Amino acid sequence: MDLLTLIIIVLVIVVSARIIRVLELSQQLSGHPVEEITEKDNKTQGGLMLVVLILGMIFIAYTTYRYGKLTLPAPASSEHGVSIDRLMNLNYVIIFTVFFVTTTLLFYFAYKYSHRKERKASYISDNHRLEIIWTVIPSIVLLGIIGYGLTVWTRITSADTTGAKIVEVYGQQFKWTARYAGADNTLGFANFKKINVSNPLGVDSTDDKAKDDVLTNDLHLKLNEPTLLIFRSQDVIHSAYLPHFRVQMNCVPGMLTQFFFKPTITTADMRTKLNDSTFDYVLLCNKICGVSHFTMKMKVIVDDESAYDAWMSKQKTFAQTNSAKLKESPAVKQEPTEIVSK
Repeated sequence: MDLLTLIIIVLVIVVSARIIRVLELSQQLSGHPVEEITEKDNKTQGGLMLVVLILGMIFIAYTTYRYGKLTLPAPASSEHGVSIDRLMNLNYVIIFTVFFVTTTLLFYFAYKYSHRKERKASYISDNHRLEIIWTVIPSIVLLGIIGYGLTVWTRITSADTTGAKIVEVYGQQFKWTARYAGADNTLGFANFKKINVSNPLGVDSTDDKAKDDVLTNDLHLKLNEPTLLIFRSQDVIHSAYLPHFRVQMNCVPGMLTQFFFKPTITTADMRTKLNDSTFDYVLLCNKICGVSHFTMKMKVIVDDESAYDAWMSKQKTFAQTNSAKLKESPAVKQEPTEIVSK
């Protein structure tokens, strides 16, 4: 359907161009120079300005209604997400208001003041009052938006993370892995030299704090539990993006980044709200990180407390998984540990 629409649009443009060319040739054959602009031409062009204005506004209104949901999915599923949406909506209101007013005036003036022989244009070299108005008002509006945005961002990034559940999100071409801090709520050390097929995150098995860590391929979050996501990358810069939670943070090789938030809607409740039994939250990569960038996603599930505890109780700790792998494989000489991240 999209391809058919594109073909129709291209054909309409080609046909329109041919019609215009035929009209030009007919004018030449009738003895009227194509370059001569008549009163009728000006009136026609002015009317076309109004047509373009109306059709353009209808198109913009339709596409905004049709595809607006692809920007930030609603409703926000985190506590701070409400503030993000409020800030975004304020920006949209200001941008759309200015756009519609200025665009309407631009096209309307082109129609209203189209050339006529009896009309003479006035030349104004400067108008200090107008220049002050269109400089001061936008400056005040922009300062207000920037100030409000900085306030929201500061409040989000300076939140107290004491006691928050710590989860590491590890990015590598082209997958995500989650590592949960165990009962001690402290992630064990990781060492890039220990990265191999059986230990893709390079977790240091000699660190006691790493023994109760849990590695999973899905990201489970507990409803209303303060959560601190620690981001790490194995290869290139990835960008962890959880659109429903209004969370995005770069994952940079060689350093740790983090984002704190609190999920407020379970997956089950969101399915009910959207009337979609197949809905799932998702963690995406928002950086073009390679040829399979589009496949780099992770399923995210928000559970209530009982469901989360039941899921966690079924997961094996790093020590249990590592012990099982050692039994299955021959002994390997272990290199000295170099701690590079925590």
